[in-house]
Amino acid sequence: MEWWHAVLLGVIEGVTEFLPISSTGHLTIAEKLMGYDISDPSITAFTAIIQSGAVVATLVYFWKDIVRVATAWLKGLFAKKERADRNYKFGWAIIVGSIPIGVVGLLFQDEIETVLRSLWFVAGALILWSGVMWYADRKATQKRGESDTTWKDTLTIGLAQCLALIPGVSRSGATMSAGLLRGFDRVTVTRLSFFLSIPALFAATVLQIVTRYDEITHGVGWVATGLATFVSFVVAYVVIAWLLKFIAKNDYSIFIWYRLGLGGLLIVLLSTGVIAAV
Repeated sequence: MEWWHAVLLGVIEGVTEFLPISSTGHLTIAEKLMGYDISDPSITAFTAIIQSGAVVATLVYFWKDIVRVATAWLKGLFAKKERADRNYKFGWAIIVGSIPIGVVGLLFQDEIETVLRSLWFVAGALILWSGVMWYADRKATQKRGESDTTWKDTLTIGLAQCLALIPGVSRSGATMSAGLLRGFDRVTVTRLSFFLSIPALFAATVLQIVTRYDEITHGVGWVATGLATFVSFVVAYVVIAWLLKFIAKNDYSIFIWYRLGLGGLLIVLLSTGVIAAV
């Protein structure tokens, strides 16, 4: 992979990872337009690994919150009196909410990396999930905040996160929609989406590094992969700060319209043979 391809893909990952517009969908489209074989194990591994840059950006941005929750959770494990702390309960909620995508991702890894990489799936998911996002955005009561979060909430959101394994759905779009339907306000569901992304994306990165090390070495290359990961970290950090401010005053309409436009354009390009589905 040429260095400027790695930089561009890193920017795309950083911009789209936390916006509800599907980072994997955008990367798959971009990789296809650049002439890469999107079903190649090296490319699928690269796509998953560079998401770790966004994970690190989340860790850095929310470091104080993460330390606060982790400290309370550890104290609660060894001292019963500490278990009344809402941060202890929130820690367990994040752990429970992270389990579903790990299980589903391992069970359907082959399908995710092959069949679901088709751009027809990306186009369909972009359009169909836009309807779910619109419904969730309009029906949201937004009466609950982060302090109201329970493991039942994060389990529901975590189950929705599994749908993001289909490129085009969007992990953040799935988690935010589920959170809104559980009655949380937009800022809270956005923060929950960030927290749930950490174990999910970190696990996916480790899995790909362990199982696809040789494919990356003889395919995309580790220099390009590292460069794209670093770029995604820098860009994602900026996007996190922007998104929290934006979503505090706006709904998801701009993202919904963008998804519909991109999905429609992709269908036209596929139907006319301008680009191939795989």
